[in-house]
Amino acid sequence: MLQSNSTFIAIAVAIFLAGCAGLGSMEKALDTVGLSVQPETLILKGGNVDVTITGNFPAKYFGKKVILEATPVLVWEGGEAAFDTEGFQGEDAAGNYSVISYEVGKSFTYNSSIPYDAAMEDGAHLELRIRGKKGDSVVDFEPYFLCKGVITTPKLVQPDDKFMITADNFKRTMDYTHNDEINYDYNSSVVKSSELRTDEWASMKELFTLAATADSVALSRVTIDAYASPEGEISLNKDLATDRANSAHRSLQRELRRVKINSGDDFANLVSHGEDWEGFKELMKASDISDKDLIIRVLEMYADKNKREEEIRNIAKTYSEIEDRILPSLRRSMIALDYTVEGYTDEELIDLSMSAPETLTVEELLYSATLFDSVNDKYTIYASCAEVHADDLRGHNNSGVCLMEMGRRNQAKKAFNKANSLDANNKAVLNNLGAIARQEGKIDDAEALLNKAGSSSETSYNKGLVAINLGNYGSAISNMSGYTSVNLALAKLLKGDAKGAKTTLQNSNDESAIASYVLAICCARLDDNAGAKANLDAALTKDSSLEAKAKADLEFDGIE
Repeated sequence: MLQSNSTFIAIAVAIFLAGCAGLGSMEKALDTVGLSVQPETLILKGGNVDVTITGNFPAKYFGKKVILEATPVLVWEGGEAAFDTEGFQGEDAAGNYSVISYEVGKSFTYNSSIPYDAAMEDGAHLELRIRGKKGDSVVDFEPYFLCKGVITTPKLVQPDDKFMITADNFKRTMDYTHNDEINYDYNSSVVKSSELRTDEWASMKELFTLAATADSVALSRVTIDAYASPEGEISLNKDLATDRANSAHRSLQRELRRVKINSGDDFANLVSHGEDWEGFKELMKASDISDKDLIIRVLEMYADKNKREEEIRNIAKTYSEIEDRILPSLRRSMIALDYTVEGYTDEELIDLSMSAPETLTVEELLYSATLFDSVNDKYTIYASCAEVHADDLRGHNNSGVCLMEMGRRNQAKKAFNKANSLDANNKAVLNNLGAIARQEGKIDDAEALLNKAGSSSETSYNKGLVAINLGNYGSAISNMSGYTSVNLALAKLLKGDAKGAKTTLQNSNDESAIASYVLAICCARLDDNAGAKANLDAALTKDSSLEAKAKADLEFDGIE
């Protein structure tokens, strides 16, 4: 009895295999090809829907004269989209498709992609349509169900692009230096009265008066560098330079005493340089003397400085410009008076920035904005800065950042473009324009702008958002690693690390509806149905508008 059963099975298998040479039998035996689809449920990635199908034609399945044309088709209510057609043919069939041996069979891998259409979301399915040809016979197989689709979890990316403020350079205490110069007669250290009637000296006297009466102005230090022209004897020039430094200092002290300022012993730094040979060479090079280069070379030949000074005197008698202009300019004391000016207090800046912004410098206005908590107040100050100091991009850029926070993207874009027109290479502005472009769905433009914007933490995060849009999830994770956000968790989830995504969300302290929704997807992918249901319920409680999506979302397929 056992032998007769074995014989029967052998005869049945032989009949089946022989029948597989026909189109009808091949259709009935399609399950033996072992079609496998990745991903198991189709998912949106970088604006496309990708699919990989693998299978294996078993031995004695593919008829020698048969041609099969297979087309995966994504079908949804009211529409469909076909992937590329793949052809296979038996070893005796005429055509240019992949040849399948009848005796051996053959495995295959198919990859294709189609653009995503919003109508595909959640309610579609992928089926395989096969047309078989054998001689004059043409048979369309019944559509073969492959998988469900399309999951659109990547669309959950949140518009939390990072916008960058351009910083102020505000200093409450500003350092300044007032420069003056006293010139002397030949071999003299007496300060001439005409030297005390110059505009520079008058400005310094005004400064002394201000320092004596205003708490906001303080004198810090004065440095007096004194020189002698290089045609006198070295020893005399050294003493002469010292005397000139002292005489200039005495003149300065007289003015300070007039306004009752006691400067202190360490206020003045007197530096005696002696003869000014380097200054002589600079003035000679800048002069119109035709032989100036030759004169300098000749003078540099004298190692003995006394001999060089004698030659300078001789040359000066020949060239009136040296005698009348160059040498007198070197007989001087140079005064550098350092002082500080204390700026407005925070309270004064708060008042003036609102009541009289035109009276403040650009740095004062930019700093004033940081003293306000309300984004509306900050915007008011930055907008005033953009109006009063229209050529400085920072007022325009920073008002744009405030406008984004206020939800006024079109106006923000206009402000960023104005800033960009003033400097097309400012990295903060480029970052902000890149973030705007991404939010508008102009992903290529966003990528180009952000690549030019550098590598700040804000720009790196924004590059991560672009990478999610492009389906480059590894790059997204790398760029966003400095932040703990829903979008970082989303990137990890989409890359296949549901556990890591769950941990990121739990560490984010984000109580938003979308955070709960993504956490529910993480639990679903980890086969934690209870966790998925609990977090999904939490998401819908926080935002009931998610209910329609949740009901159709294939991420929750099978979860009650």
